[in-house]
Amino acid sequence: MLRRFALTLIFFSALPVSVQAFERISDRTTFMSIVGEKDLRIAVYGLTLNVRDDGTITGRAAGWDIAGAWSWENGYFCRDMDWSGYPIEYNCQLVEVSGDRIRFTVDQGAGDDAVLRIR
Repeated sequence: MLRRFALTLIFFSALPVSVQAFERISDRTTFMSIVGEKDLRIAVYGLTLNVRDDGTITGRAAGWDIAGAWSWENGYFCRDMDWSGYPIEYNCQLVEVSGDRIRFTVDQGAGDDAVLRIR
């Protein structure tokens, strides 16, 4: 139960954002130019993700490894992941950027969102 709660916090918590508006990223090339070779972080949860050009996702959250795969489909970031044996279901997400922050909103923009810092 605690792990499920932590997972919810890590992957669906919004951080305070600046007043600068978020702009949608609608293609893979733009997305990779922003996140390629960089860490995506939510420091308070010990979350660091790397979204790689080869279609893989690696990282750690709350001390456990994250692994996954991603693709760009019809203007959305689609991924499935595993958090140290806990599957994170396939989902296509709206992606938006504002300065050094990137926001992922599940269910093609209709669900919860997470804001991560780009480092």
